[in-house]
Amino acid sequence: MAIGLTEEHERLAEAVRGFAGRHVTSRAVRDADDGGFRAALVAQGLPGLHLPERYGGQGFGLLEQAVALEELGRALTPGAYLPTVLASAVIDAAGSEALKAELLPGLADGSRTGCVALGGLGGPPVLGAAAADVFVVPVGDRWAVVDRGRVEVTELESLDLTRPVAAVTTAGALAAVPEERLLAPDVDVHAIAVVLLGAEACGVAGRALDDAVAYAKTREQFGRPIGQFQGVKHRCARMLIAVERARAAVWDAARALAGADAPEQRRYAVAVADALAADAAVSCAEGNIQVHGGIGYTFEHDAHLIYRRALTLRALLGRASAARARVAELAVAGVRRPVDVDLPEEEAGPLRARIRPRVAEMAAMDVPRQRAAMAEGGWVTPHLPKPWGRDAGPVEQIVIRQELAAAGVRPVPLMIAAWVVPSLVQYGTPGQRERFLPPTLRGEIVWCQLFSEPGAGSDLAALSTRAEKVEGGWRITGQKVWTSLARDAQWGICLARSHPDRPKHDGLTYFLVDMASEGVDIRPLRECTGDAVFNEVFLDGVFVPDELVVGEPGEGWRVARNTLANERVGLTSTFQLGGDLPGLVRMARELGLADDPVVRDELGRLACDEHAFALLGLRATLKQISGTDPGATANVRKLVAMEHGQRVTEYGFTLLGEEGALTGDWRSDLRRRWTRHLLASRAMTIGGGTTEVNLNVIGERILGLPRG
Repeated sequence: MAIGLTEEHERLAEAVRGFAGRHVTSRAVRDADDGGFRAALVAQGLPGLHLPERYGGQGFGLLEQAVALEELGRALTPGAYLPTVLASAVIDAAGSEALKAELLPGLADGSRTGCVALGGLGGPPVLGAAAADVFVVPVGDRWAVVDRGRVEVTELESLDLTRPVAAVTTAGALAAVPEERLLAPDVDVHAIAVVLLGAEACGVAGRALDDAVAYAKTREQFGRPIGQFQGVKHRCARMLIAVERARAAVWDAARALAGADAPEQRRYAVAVADALAADAAVSCAEGNIQVHGGIGYTFEHDAHLIYRRALTLRALLGRASAARARVAELAVAGVRRPVDVDLPEEEAGPLRARIRPRVAEMAAMDVPRQRAAMAEGGWVTPHLPKPWGRDAGPVEQIVIRQELAAAGVRPVPLMIAAWVVPSLVQYGTPGQRERFLPPTLRGEIVWCQLFSEPGAGSDLAALSTRAEKVEGGWRITGQKVWTSLARDAQWGICLARSHPDRPKHDGLTYFLVDMASEGVDIRPLRECTGDAVFNEVFLDGVFVPDELVVGEPGEGWRVARNTLANERVGLTSTFQLGGDLPGLVRMARELGLADDPVVRDELGRLACDEHAFALLGLRATLKQISGTDPGATANVRKLVAMEHGQRVTEYGFTLLGEEGALTGDWRSDLRRRWTRHLLASRAMTIGGGTTEVNLNVIGERILGLPRG
């Protein structure tokens, strides 16, 4: 998923990528020369993409310019494009009408170039200063726009060999800058820079990832592609995660600057992007060199150019620790950036007009009648086909969720059934659907899942539970483990090997098992917390009639994959066994550590993590609404969310010091129950597919690396 979400953004990105492929040659990059394609950039309208049409621009905004910059960053585009775009964006945001009318047309049509002295005057490197005509510089506590004649420019030795930097000093006193050349006092120049430089950093990170993956597919060691080795595969998967987090953060910062968000919300979004984007470029560039090995360390290879560009962007934006400190300050003050879908009223309005009265009727009912009405009307699983759902598209699903929440109508707690229902709808017989779906959707049937086994783990196709054909049905014998709700469930979904002569994926059958059947033995399984949430289930010749086989005998893997897909979506958004960020902040306050700069740095890092995985979920939803593919988001978000929960809990434990040796009443004492959180959190990167399995999925199914 790129920074942009809509089809229009995808088309823009495609066009810019095509332009870069034709014009931004390897020779131009190494020569640091944009002369061969500067006119073509202007002809495409890209320098003025974000500027109003009355100033010669295209009339879009920072987000569209970010989409373009991501693609140009992927190509390591040299020259004055980025510093000029940054200068014009700052002038457009805070200049007077006269100043904008004077300068923006030239910055849009390529007749002028610009730069912004982000680090100040007197020595700090300024990107693009050597070629600039228009300088945005600090003057006291304001920003001003001055011409080249008012400053002195001294070229510096640039780390980025593809794009020079220079020092900017005053040729005379700048205190006498005319008022019309001063920018509005409230302009946040750094925030605009975070969006634009951060967008380019996303492109650099994406380029590093693409190069690493391409090399890992073809480079052979020990007789096979290195992409088959799990160490390489997981490194590339981690790079993808870093890229997706950065894209989400930059996208959010761009929309925060363009919207009517409260000031603290804008600061939060920008600081998260500042903390994540350039660091993602650096870490991916490092990973690219590592995957390439010795060849990636040579001057002739492009890997070091990618690394130099990434390091330069990080340096120009400032230390990531400073950005994390800003996030932590806001988090400690109780600021959280809400993440919800803001639907266009022209689309959502008519839906709300139809849905709200129905929801109000259900809100007036008692709970049994309300649940019956929700099940009958398809409100419990509105995305499913009628009569079990409402055939609702993404926008209608969101409207339904919002309206139910606003009316205080709580959806039926399906739990495991949320994974079962779609499989029965797709693969169940009419009799199975009529028998099980209505009471399940009313919350009258509790389900459990009989998939995992002690010897199979995540490799369900290796399970050994046997199903033998007998008259009228099947007899199932075997052991299942990690079965949630087994002691409460009336029914279970069970995967068993029915055709041992077939290849292992082809010989499985999907059964519905009555948990009260003779031969079912449920034993609580105590976890390391001392609790018994899970169970092991022994099946000793349990009879299951033919009418309770879902799908065709021997074809259960297809049904199981449908269930597992629904499981992973559910776990992505709800699975939480450890502590959370608000609890961690509260505990840091109780311990008197909330102002410790070392603690604050980690609080900022964890707050960025939390916001990133929330954004990934929002972006996946918005992609579905726009009709575009959400891509890697579900797998990436699952990993980010699970690992975030563990990191929060582990860090909270380190703050406890000696108190970490204690545990106790989890209801009354946050510090005492934190150790229980820590013990429980170990399951977070195991349940629903281990971290390692999910990294393999990302590496193989999303990045296309060869199977090991």
